[in-house]
Amino acid sequence: MGVIDKLIGGASSTRALGQAATGLAEVFIPNATKKMEAAHDAYIAAMDEHGAEFEHIRPGLFDRFVNGLNRLPRPFLAFGTLGLFVYAMIEPVGFARRMVGLNYVPEPLWWLLGAIVGFYFGAREAYYFRTKPTVTPRAETLPEEVNPALEEWRASIRATE
Repeated sequence: MGVIDKLIGGASSTRALGQAATGLAEVFIPNATKKMEAAHDAYIAAMDEHGAEFEHIRPGLFDRFVNGLNRLPRPFLAFGTLGLFVYAMIEPVGFARRMVGLNYVPEPLWWLLGAIVGFYFGAREAYYFRTKPTVTPRAETLPEEVNPALEEWRASIRATE
């Protein structure tokens, strides 16, 4: 260490040289820690901005109307399907004519309808899956109950081996 100290000029010069090397290296390869900190700060800023949108509940007429519209598709689909069964029983000829008309709907349109309905119910299911409370397991274990029939079966299996 004595030769390096004499060549460079002491501990403070060595520290300055190390910082200069670090600065030069960051020109070619960015500092990963600073990059992660900047990304985290940007994420926090975006989340704060997004949260500010929902700070104040605006239960206006439009909001209530839209909330009501959001609740309509499931009952319409359920009651509409039941209505089709009632319509088939009341007027079978008219029902059959309309079902033949459904044969002329192009297949891509059926796929689009399936995607819309699937994404609607899938999004609802995903929402409830993400927001369901987690159940923590109990610390103690339950005592294992003795089942005579199961023990007899296990004994017969061991006897045949």
